[in-house]
Amino acid sequence: MSPSLTSLSPIDGEMLWQGNVADEQDVRQCMQRASAALVRWRSKLVDDRVAILRRFGAELTARKTEISTLISREVGKLAWDADGEVAAAIAKIEMSILAKEQRRSDLQIELGNASASPVQRKIRYQPVGVTLVLGPFNFPLHLPGGQIIPALLAGNTVVFKPSEQAMAVAQWMVDAWHRAGLPEDVLQLLPGAVNTAKLAIESPEVSAVFLTGGRDAGNAIHRQLAGRPEVLLALELGGNNPIVTMDSVDPETAARIVSFSAFISAGQRCTCARRAVFLSSQAAEKQIDAVVNQSRKLRVGMPFGSPVPQIGPLVSEAAASQVGEIYDRLLSLGCKALLPLKSVSSNASLLGPAIVDATGISSESACEMNRMEWFGPVLVVQQVSDFGAAIEVAAETPYGLSASLLGGSREMFEQFVDCVGAGVVNWNSPTTGAAGALPFGGLGASGNHRPAGFFAIDFCCDPVASLEQSTPVVADPWDVAK
Repeated sequence: MSPSLTSLSPIDGEMLWQGNVADEQDVRQCMQRASAALVRWRSKLVDDRVAILRRFGAELTARKTEISTLISREVGKLAWDADGEVAAAIAKIEMSILAKEQRRSDLQIELGNASASPVQRKIRYQPVGVTLVLGPFNFPLHLPGGQIIPALLAGNTVVFKPSEQAMAVAQWMVDAWHRAGLPEDVLQLLPGAVNTAKLAIESPEVSAVFLTGGRDAGNAIHRQLAGRPEVLLALELGGNNPIVTMDSVDPETAARIVSFSAFISAGQRCTCARRAVFLSSQAAEKQIDAVVNQSRKLRVGMPFGSPVPQIGPLVSEAAASQVGEIYDRLLSLGCKALLPLKSVSSNASLLGPAIVDATGISSESACEMNRMEWFGPVLVVQQVSDFGAAIEVAAETPYGLSASLLGGSREMFEQFVDCVGAGVVNWNSPTTGAAGALPFGGLGASGNHRPAGFFAIDFCCDPVASLEQSTPVVADPWDVAK
């Protein structure tokens, strides 16, 4: 008998979901059903698939308070943050439809005097096949939805293995799709943890694997798929994201943007700033002091608390413990605590923001720090000599998800974009800023050249090229050999 799996609320420990972990037989049957359903689903007209997508969007809209509350209860996300996630998930419907129209609609190519040629040149797009979506806990509705929606729109069937910490939200989402008229075998829920994912990836039916998660998980899947180039892999991974502040920026402005970048969602966004770089000067001292003071005053509390908190809990006590280990490691590398990490209530998953100063640590320690990946409310600040050094320090990481520059000129920002090595690069706004009409993905160790967002439709279908004419070629094609 398969072991049971439960999802408990980090708020009060209430059980929100209970079921069995999918074993080898469950996975095999799930993949076979998805493969059998593929022929029927891909043969549907695009307009019919669009209609189901829009009915799913209507389900989200009609029950947005219900799903937002469930997100808060299951992963600890504050109510205003969960509301924003639901709004983004709803907006993804029409954005995905637009993306398919603009980027992956069938196309006839006209070259020269097309009317004089009997040959038509066409591009068609076909679904990849059975798609395995491995979802995260931090955006349990929006991030897997950002891959499931375009995958279904393109005609793929989807097997969804969510984070085991967000099973209730995943179940709600899959049920909403089925209420919207999506056939059950076209989207299936696969409960489990790492071993379940491994079994699903190993399935001969799988044609694509989409992961949102950490670099270690991405590397493990990449290794598992070695020798299977026919399986498409799209990785959306983490980062060690820098935010560079010029000395002309008002300290209070810097404090608001830097603290928001670092501590929104309790630091549990892959785009959160991990390192804040300042130009050594009296201005930098004032900016750093302002960031520390602003962060110290942030309201930390549980979802649905009053007054409304600005930082909520981590997803679990284990996650909070891991953040504590990261903080201790940074101190052991020579960083100095400016705002110590501490629990702020009897709930061990609730941590206050922490800031450490890495200015002057050894190059070996800096190298290790820049290679670290963490997921919580810890920010490293550094001072450097000038803008050139700031770019160099910001780019000294194998990761390349997001980065931001505060202040400076247009020319300086263009230099920053060219040199920082990130896939999302913002100017005078937080590192966490992203738009649905843009691609979303990282460079280096933060991805594998498969940006999501508006570009997710690209890896959900394959182009097929055709040269077409209504009758067989009249001229002898072997004439070229004469």
